[in-house]
Amino acid sequence: MKWIGRRQSENVEDRRGMSTGGKAVVGGGALGIIILLLNLFGGENAQMLTPILEQMNQQQTTTQSDSRELTQEEQEVGGFVKTVFADTEDIWAQIFSENNMEYRQPKMVLFTDAVETACGSASAASGPFYCPGDEKVYMDLVFFQELQTRFGAKGGDFAIAYVIAHEVGHHIQTVLGTSNKVRQLQQSRSEAEANKLSVALELQADFYAGLWAKYNQKNLDMDDLDEALSAAQAVGDDAIQSRTQGQVVPESFTHGTSEQRKYWFMKGYTTGDIRQGDTFAEMN
Repeated sequence: MKWIGRRQSENVEDRRGMSTGGKAVVGGGALGIIILLLNLFGGENAQMLTPILEQMNQQQTTTQSDSRELTQEEQEVGGFVKTVFADTEDIWAQIFSENNMEYRQPKMVLFTDAVETACGSASAASGPFYCPGDEKVYMDLVFFQELQTRFGAKGGDFAIAYVIAHEVGHHIQTVLGTSNKVRQLQQSRSEAEANKLSVALELQADFYAGLWAKYNQKNLDMDDLDEALSAAQAVGDDAIQSRTQGQVVPESFTHGTSEQRKYWFMKGYTTGDIRQGDTFAEMN
């Protein structure tokens, strides 16, 4: 992706190289259960639980310690991430304007190992996620090494861009009210039905990532789409379950299969039309 010398977002907070210490959260066991539920439903149930988490967070004290300088490579990756995030700001502002809406920009936090959010504590093991409670995307960039070494995704900077665009897609769902509607529906559904709604939510975020890529074509290189599709392949529920537990359990899917994730990304890219992203209709 062509990014050097282009605008970088001012909405990115880089906490890499910082470590945190201090008191543990009171009732941390409960927080662990909440985080497990957030992961189970793709991280989008956080807003429903935010009051609980905020109350628990008020009981926590953290202190900064042992900061270090970022390496040259880390600084370059940070510059790339800020450029991609700037692209999401510009493109989604354009798309919203084209549909007579006003875009509300999210923020991004880059961290190492662990982070505190309005949705609770999280570690690098959670992978990149969006928290609707504070409207921030959180990323530990070590995740992308894991994508390659453990899940077989291709290397390349556009794998990072795809994941950023996907998480911003969850912000779009928050702004449009989609996430809130899904959470309300999940409360009255069985676990299997709630999982299907979660899958549709995740696939729509993939569609939005593809739509963003379509609007950003002038800055893409020849191999960028292949890198994005390879990342989508790697994070499909079936691919992850096969690698981690040796079997695939479709009724437990919360993010969609590799093929579904690639399909919806490419549908966003080929149509370039936000109105074509009704993943919920096609899940019925």
